[in-house]
Amino acid sequence: MWVEATIAMRFLRQGRAQTTLILLGIAVGVAVVVFVTAIIGGLQDNLIDRTLGTQSHIRVEAPRDVNLVAPAPAGTLQLVLEDPRPQALRPIDNWLEVQDVLDGLPGITAVSPVVSGPAFGRRGQALESVALVGIDLERYLRVIALDESMVEGRLEVGSGNAVIGRQLATDLGLRLGGKLRLEAGDGRDAVVNVAGIFELGVRELDSRYVYVDLKQAQSLLALPGGVTVIDVTVEDLFSADAMAARVAGLTGLQAEGWMQTNAQLMNALTSQRMSTNMISFFVAVSVALAIASVLAVSVTQRTREIGILRAMGTRRAQMLRVFLVQGAVLGLAGSAIGALAGLGLVWMFNNLGPGLFDVPLPPSLVPAAMALATVAGVVSAMVPASRASRMDPVEAIRG
Repeated sequence: MWVEATIAMRFLRQGRAQTTLILLGIAVGVAVVVFVTAIIGGLQDNLIDRTLGTQSHIRVEAPRDVNLVAPAPAGTLQLVLEDPRPQALRPIDNWLEVQDVLDGLPGITAVSPVVSGPAFGRRGQALESVALVGIDLERYLRVIALDESMVEGRLEVGSGNAVIGRQLATDLGLRLGGKLRLEAGDGRDAVVNVAGIFELGVRELDSRYVYVDLKQAQSLLALPGGVTVIDVTVEDLFSADAMAARVAGLTGLQAEGWMQTNAQLMNALTSQRMSTNMISFFVAVSVALAIASVLAVSVTQRTREIGILRAMGTRRAQMLRVFLVQGAVLGLAGSAIGALAGLGLVWMFNNLGPGLFDVPLPPSLVPAAMALATVAGVVSAMVPASRASRMDPVEAIRG
């Protein structure tokens, strides 16, 4: 193999201009693969983090109300036309037992009971529709890092305290320490102290959410001792739908995973992943075609030399390996240069770019890109290598 490698390197040195150009082409292709893959991966992670920063992985609720129709007598045609039942605010039956079951399931990392329902927030003559969210703060923080979104005051619910979104505070003209009247209907109301203001980065949430203590929300929403939602987080984000189906089977409740809730986001992520794979494929094809064309020209240019080597006793298998080694060397060297360039681009984006999000670099990305280019180089070299190995020594020398 040492002889074949020596001959291959000599051929590459003789055609320095061609070798340099093909190395640059491979390097550009690999740099594009590394940078684009890292960028899209970082964008996907950022989108998922932003999405799951404001919601749980699985949302467990009481089953929806459905219309019950009495069966018709045998042989009777029954036509039923009716509106779907309105969905009233319903608590989860035996939610403490359900919570205990979920706490013990493998793969689940956090469980948080929540009471959520509509109300009005009033300050003076200003009135806004709000979503009242009653939480067990210790458990809730394991699901949603609300403390990281606080922009003013402190995260404190209970004892007449509440935290509200920044947009809602602006709409009602509220500051820290201000008083907010919550009205839930049927004469149920309470005045709470604004202990903190948060900003989740989602306008709908920042303009509507009011967090209070679990018991106070139960009282305002006329659900004494009940909860309407159990929020759940899981170890593997992308197993949330499977876990939701398992939870629904175990509890008989309605359980919905974040991927089902955010179907459009998942479609976008899938499209991005397909785009990345297509880019990698076409880069590999272009690298293979470039190496194949250069080596084909090399075989034509070195017909006489190949004939002399064959006449001196070089076997066909050795001649085949000479050009396969050239393809491997071009792919490996070009991919190494491209990987370094891709790493440099990622570093520049993270340190000198707009700072929209960080681009992580998966440990397997660079080796995978280099392996792809190297394999493409070897495969593309097979055709010219086969042609060179089949040359008749006499005809090659005459040519």
